Amino acid sequence: MATNPLRAELRRISDVGNVFTVVWALVLSFGVVVAAGWLHTWWGYVLAFFVLGGSHARLNILGHEAAHRLLFSNRRANDWVGRWLLAYPTFQALMAYRRVHFAHHRDEMGPNEPDAGLYAGYPIAPDSWRRKMRRDATGISAYKNFRALFGAARSGSQEAWFIVGVQVVFLGATIALGRPLVYLVWILSWSTLWRVSNRVRSIAEHGGMNRSKDRRETTHVIHQTLLARMWMVPYNTGWHLAHHVDMGVPWRNLPRLHDELVAAGWVTPDLEYPSYRAFIREATSG
Repeated sequence: MATNPLRAELRRISDVGNVFTVVWALVLSFGVVVAAGWLHTWWGYVLAFFVLGGSHARLNILGHEAAHRLLFSNRRANDWVGRWLLAYPTFQALMAYRRVHFAHHRDEMGPNEPDAGLYAGYPIAPDSWRRKMRRDATGISAYKNFRALFGAARSGSQEAWFIVGVQVVFLGATIALGRPLVYLVWILSWSTLWRVSNRVRSIAEHGGMNRSKDRRETTHVIHQTLLARMWMVPYNTGWHLAHHVDMGVPWRNLPRLHDELVAAGWVTPDLEYPSYRAFIREATSG
């Protein structure tokens, strides 16, 4: 853990910078579907489908930032933007996610780890990994998410109803404009491409690691490439060990914290995988 004044500097939230970040993420995400609807061609919808895989990742990761209360220093603004502009449009129940996610940070791989089933058992056999990827890529995993969402709504979850309401507004708007395919592309990309990238990212963060007070034994270190950052790990979320060393450091400062850990000799080259592909190859060689 960094000590002051470095720690205070690393924990500083860039409110103005994050306004531009959020606006640009929304422009990229919704601009793609607006353009697809305007073009109204098969190739426009196909292109939007692939681009939206990265867009859903961007909205989710910024929602994760809001869950940590690191998007804006004003908590009310942080939660409102995080919920209504970032999380709910991409099926993330921000407040519920915050509760379980903090349990993850308190004790990775511990008895209350909310994602234990996702991380455990690695490395796994290649055929098992292919089955997981097939379920994600064909929408089977997403169907389970939708079933859980509607189940929560029927049980009276206010946040589940908020998510459903936002999606109904989206669908209604596209129908009113005569472009319902726009919403279909939005939800299909989330149900397939984003599900695949989300699993790869999650396993690359903690798959097969152990419960320990030493974060180097709970979180992987993977070299960040431009393609991965664009499609799967935007906003520096790939510097995940640094995030778990100090979860109060905003996304802009995670690379600097990682560099400080390297300079201190705490993170060494032997801990780092050269790419996500190299990690997945090892993680699926069981």
